Amino acid sequence: MMPDRNDKKKAPVFTLVAVGVFMCTLDGSIVNIALPVIMRDLDTTLSRIEWVVLIYLFTVSSLLLSFGRLSDIKGRRWVQTRGLFLFSAGSLLCAMSDDVLFLIVSRCIQGIGASMIMACSPAIIMDIFHKHERGKALGMIGAVVALGLSVGPALGGLILKWFSWRTIFYINIPIGIAAFFFAAHLLKGGKTDISKKEAFDWAGGSLLALCLGSLLFALTHGYGWGYDSKPFILTLLFFLVTLILTAVVESRVEFPVIELSLLTIRLFILPVIAAVIIFGSLFIMVFLMPFYLMYPGGYTVTQAGNIMVTLFIALLFVSPAAGSISDRIGSRLLCTIGMAILCLSFVFMSRLPPAAPSLSIAWRLALAGIGTAVFLSPNSAVTMNSAPANYRGIAAAFVAMARNTGMVFGVAIAGAIFNSVFYKLSGGLSLKVYTPELQGAFMVSFHMAMSAGAVLSGIGIVVAFMRGPG
Repeated sequence: MMPDRNDKKKAPVFTLVAVGVFMCTLDGSIVNIALPVIMRDLDTTLSRIEWVVLIYLFTVSSLLLSFGRLSDIKGRRWVQTRGLFLFSAGSLLCAMSDDVLFLIVSRCIQGIGASMIMACSPAIIMDIFHKHERGKALGMIGAVVALGLSVGPALGGLILKWFSWRTIFYINIPIGIAAFFFAAHLLKGGKTDISKKEAFDWAGGSLLALCLGSLLFALTHGYGWGYDSKPFILTLLFFLVTLILTAVVESRVEFPVIELSLLTIRLFILPVIAAVIIFGSLFIMVFLMPFYLMYPGGYTVTQAGNIMVTLFIALLFVSPAAGSISDRIGSRLLCTIGMAILCLSFVFMSRLPPAAPSLSIAWRLALAGIGTAVFLSPNSAVTMNSAPANYRGIAAAFVAMARNTGMVFGVAIAGAIFNSVFYKLSGGLSLKVYTPELQGAFMVSFHMAMSAGAVLSGIGIVVAFMRGPG
């Protein structure tokens, strides 16, 4: 048998995809630690500086499906190279920003590039690797995501110690430009460079972006506005209207952004829902644990960061192994077990005392990381394998969108439950005025949020199992 010409490209293509995913993931986490410095340097307010993070998240999440579909039409190479160019250009503009509005717009451009990169990266892996290798390859990409999330705050702190906050963006530029030229050459020809004579559904893509963006906006601002407030209700109504309009448009066009037939595939839609659930559950923990560690726990910022890394280290090392196993036995058993392990970690988290030893906290976080890692790569592999080859771009975008939407969903749930319980038990105080006397109110609120995580991941166990064999 003649060797597949893609075999020689596997290592360099994987490296290219990993670099792009790492840059995008890293930039989602590294900026957070620099926000106080940027706020002071640009002389702006907290309500404005938060948009430096939010606009990136909203842009990436809202455009993933559109760019996934575009990669099915124009080819992965077309989308990947332009994504790397826009990401690099956006990074340059971010580094040159002299006011917060310019920085926010620049982060939006950077987010468009990141969305293009992340939308087609899993599809490139599917195009290059054989079916029996895809789980392991996607597991290694999952490890890259974990690496980006875990090293972001530490790397950001190191850069800020010696250099300006602008360096955080400058370092992307040479890497992004090199990756652009590398992708333009390496992906030329073959499965990653195939285009189709189909029109892109601009109306559907625009409505979809507005629909997803308004949903994320409502989730992130719901508690602050109040769930019975006019802004929240209007944003939710806007989401529902755009959702209906998107469904109408997509059902009438010849080449829709969302191929509705994908939503009827059991081994596609249930793993996507399960992915939203697991990331929603996980980010309840990720969002609240630093507050627990630094307030009732009494740990320093550095110590808290070191303890939190335990979760991502577990993800980093277990994901490739889980993906490799799924190539042999399928996803159902592994995904169900992974979700169950995460659920168990929440049960243990809900029983943490106010000042637990670091080892006691770390093994609980490691358990959450192991459960997530056992779930992720098999789930991504079955989602991608169940989609027809000509819709891999949109399938890859669904995988990425499920991750991002779940993260926002988890933070929203954590904030809503914790803040409402804490506000009630503390007599109307907020966490900004935490004192040791509020330890009891904090722990009840924290335990309630962790219990909600256990319930949500418990639902995820059922959803993961319901996919059936595959």
